[in-house]
Amino acid sequence: MTASSLANTIHHGPWLTALLSLLLGFASISTDLYLPALPTMSVALGADRGTLELTVSSYLLGFSLGQLFWGPVSDRYGRKLPLLCGLAIFIAGAAGCALSTGAWRLVGWRVVQALGASAAFVIGRAMVRDLFDRNDAARMLSTLMMIMGIAPLLGPTIGAQILAISSWQYISWSLVGMRAVTFAAVCRLAEPLPPARREHGALLGKFATYLEHLRNPALMLYAGILGFSAAGLFAYVAGSAFVFIQFYGLSAEVYGLVFASSIVGIMLANAVNRRLLPRYGSDRLMLAGAICGGVAAFFVALLAWTGWGGMAAFLVALWFFVAMGGMIGANAVAGGLTSVVKGTGSASALLGCAQYGGGMIGAGLVSALSQGTPAPLGLVVLMSSLAAGACAIAIARRLLAEGATAPT
Repeated sequence: MTASSLANTIHHGPWLTALLSLLLGFASISTDLYLPALPTMSVALGADRGTLELTVSSYLLGFSLGQLFWGPVSDRYGRKLPLLCGLAIFIAGAAGCALSTGAWRLVGWRVVQALGASAAFVIGRAMVRDLFDRNDAARMLSTLMMIMGIAPLLGPTIGAQILAISSWQYISWSLVGMRAVTFAAVCRLAEPLPPARREHGALLGKFATYLEHLRNPALMLYAGILGFSAAGLFAYVAGSAFVFIQFYGLSAEVYGLVFASSIVGIMLANAVNRRLLPRYGSDRLMLAGAICGGVAAFFVALLAWTGWGGMAAFLVALWFFVAMGGMIGANAVAGGLTSVVKGTGSASALLGCAQYGGGMIGAGLVSALSQGTPAPLGLVVLMSSLAAGACAIAIARRLLAEGATAPT
């Protein structure tokens, strides 16, 4: 049975798209929703800003490492049962956050929450590969990324509205409710990975699959593209508020519009990517995105260091750089998952770990180098783009070499 026919036998159409969006979207909504409540939580829990910010970094750490566990488990036992376990863990973690009476308890429950969310993310991606062939998988991932772009646009606003009519705990309770609905939806789902396609044998041996993946040069190049691209994007997320509010003097409200416009850019790039995939294929579009992103990154760094053109020129260059992330991400994931014959779940986990690990490094670098100007952001964006572009070019050269040696 082919991937496409399997998709048709399960649930093809809006229902499947909606479910996959819920699974992948909780990676961001679980943080975006409660960001406006951080100052209130700091007062309520008697904690300083740095301690509350650990609830974000600890979540990213747990989310990144948790994927490495759920990938092999889902390859061995199928997608549905591990996914339900992950959703149950997330519900427990979110409830624990709501009931926390101290900042460090909150940090601990956020890690639990992240471990559950990582199951939904890595298994959701693996399901896309289970159900769709390569270009169709890239098209579905582009669609999902367009839908997921709504989360950072609306998440903080919804969180602020919940906070306005109730306490910060109800933000966590709302996450419990949303995940309970997702749990019920997954219960209706037919198993996407039938026993005949699973990895058999002892579970511990399934973790050895990572060694095979690490020796897969194509997969490592796709992981490199994701990691380096995410480093630049997360550097933007971590550093842009200080650049636009403190350096350029924008108000918080106007900065929110600037940030929202960059998310719209990613969504537009995904829409273009989805439309062009049948004609050009995922690797060509990924390479185009990496090249265009690299050119934009060069101008971001140049304008950050020289100040030429003022804020307007800097904003335009940064907008194009961020938007190209939409052209790179879905194609790199589809290419990476297609490069493996077995162990799709663990490959999805490795790609996700590289993506979020790179994001943490990028955010950490721009924070460590901060000196009150846009220069550190420009530097991290440029270096990450050059590295991502190098990986994309290496993949293009491999494909050309394979084409030249293929029998005619």
